[in-house]
Amino acid sequence: MRHGRYPFIIGFLFVPVVLYSVFVVGPYGQAFYIALTDWHGLSAPNWVGLDNFRRLLDDTAFWKAIQHHGILLLALPLITIAIALFFSFLLNVGGGGSGGDRRGVWGSSFYRVVFFFPQVLAVAIIAVLFQTVYRPNESGLINGVLMKLGFDPVLFLIRPNLALWSIIAVLVWQCVGFYVVLFSAGMASIPAEIYEAAELDGANRITLFFRVTLPLLWDTLQVAWVYLGIAAFDAFAIVAVLSIDQGGPDGATTVLAMEIYRNAFVYSRYGYASAMGVALFFLTLTFAALTLRLSKRESVEYS
Repeated sequence: MRHGRYPFIIGFLFVPVVLYSVFVVGPYGQAFYIALTDWHGLSAPNWVGLDNFRRLLDDTAFWKAIQHHGILLLALPLITIAIALFFSFLLNVGGGGSGGDRRGVWGSSFYRVVFFFPQVLAVAIIAVLFQTVYRPNESGLINGVLMKLGFDPVLFLIRPNLALWSIIAVLVWQCVGFYVVLFSAGMASIPAEIYEAAELDGANRITLFFRVTLPLLWDTLQVAWVYLGIAAFDAFAIVAVLSIDQGGPDGATTVLAMEIYRNAFVYSRYGYASAMGVALFFLTLTFAALTLRLSKRESVEYS
């Protein structure tokens, strides 16, 4: 029986491993190879070594995109997690209770569905919807109200100092619902006896949140931060559809994925675009590893 186990395991894993190698590992290897060439998509690629990566060091568009990712890495996880935690706490514990029996605010089941609604929409649809929200005239959802009240319209996507933050707001709106559901599931799994013991010690709602709920959700928060950080390294679809001139105005909203697309499919510089993709790959991998390392702490176990 023991001798037949290994052929069974190998046979069971053979097809998935082959598919993963062909469709995941293979394209990564191909991208690394193309990054070392000057391929333009028509003729055979010429080996240029690390020249594409040296060009990245002097590319202002590349460094501007890196700067925007730095802002996204701080703003998107912090704002999204803070809002999602607040709403999750209200939906699970905010309604009060006694004897450790906690309940959410009235209508919490309905609110969960409402918060999750953006997750069922395609990213392109969300971007088109917010084009209407941010429109700089009376037909815009926000500016229409402001202009009727006698205020000047706000040029959300036109002013360079507002454009990136307007896109961050869309990303937060898109992501919050999923993390409300994720954190709600984590809070629902916390035993009622823990809340009961905290109440007996005189804990109020604020103390319950910071001293009970938050520590017991640490592992979930860690995963959420990594996922949101990876999302911050993307943002391609929102930027491509929503921003002025795909990353504008004047590069104020550009991201690495947008620069990769532009170099590959507008300028036909596939080798240089692949070099940007390799840089994005290692930046994302480094962020995930550092986040998991720096946020590592002893798990709080409860049963």
